Amino acid sequence: MGKETFFRCFLILFLSSCFQQLYAQTDSLIRKLDSLGRKADTVGQTNVIAPEAYTQRTQITFKNYFVLLGSDIKQQLFTPFTMPAKDWVKVAHYGLGLSGLMFADRPIQRRAVIWRKDNPVLTNVSSFITNTGGTYEAITLAGLATYGFAFKNEKIKTTSLLASQAYITGITINTLLKNLAGRHRPSVVNPDRVEARPTFYGPFSNTGRDKEGKKLAASFPSAHATLAFAAATVYAMEYRDKPIIPILSYTGATLISLSRITENQHWTTDIVVGATIGYLTGRQVVNNYHRYAKIKRDNGGEQPTPQRKKVSLKMQYFQGSLLPGLVYTP
Repeated sequence: MGKETFFRCFLILFLSSCFQQLYAQTDSLIRKLDSLGRKADTVGQTNVIAPEAYTQRTQITFKNYFVLLGSDIKQQLFTPFTMPAKDWVKVAHYGLGLSGLMFADRPIQRRAVIWRKDNPVLTNVSSFITNTGGTYEAITLAGLATYGFAFKNEKIKTTSLLASQAYITGITINTLLKNLAGRHRPSVVNPDRVEARPTFYGPFSNTGRDKEGKKLAASFPSAHATLAFAAATVYAMEYRDKPIIPILSYTGATLISLSRITENQHWTTDIVVGATIGYLTGRQVVNNYHRYAKIKRDNGGEQPTPQRKKVSLKMQYFQGSLLPGLVYTP
């Protein structure tokens, strides 16, 4: 997550803003979402997650995907300026707890390194899990989205698109904080000292290199934890009526996050803050979509597009076998 990634995230933000401005002139959706954001996220809201609630009227299209994404990023960036006093009290308590946990960063890191060296099984498992939190996780989300599109499952499709929005929003916030904090990773090689320290060097500082000479991104907060918990929260909220889904989602996100400690890539507080950002981002993205869906249902919104002739992929049971087939709808 170097400066190149930082500017890429700002490019995403800029493009989202462009889409937002383009459509705000003819569609008041963005203003309605922003006006409801503070109240809904403060006192909570009830989201309708029944499969039949995901209709053609409330589906995420190319147009409103970027409208929602722009609103997600905007709300995340400006939340500190709109939070009520009682929420700031919660932030203060969180900060005190995090400050205390920072004293455990080095002891936990040292112990994790010892465990990893003394346990080959842990080494292999940790490496596999941490890789799962990168490319494999993105492939899984893409696969779920493809399934939703191919089999016309509107809820799976919508949930996967929301997860991608949580990814983009979360990594934007994460990258901003990384470049502001400038914290060294525990794997950094510093010729001036024997071992790395969980030090914050400030905005846009040199975050060092590893033992192979590769430039390292800043450590705080963990991007793996942010992305894993952002996606996990989206699926956990959208499928809260199926208890196994939240359990699997949060278990996977936790294992991915912990593997970043055993891989000696992050301090414990990097993981805690990254996971917090991911959770809050996923929650905000889901709530934002359901506010959009409620606006569409209550106020009419855009009229559904007339049904057109189409061919869809369906699984069919034929002579004892489950076979894929094409269904033509006139």
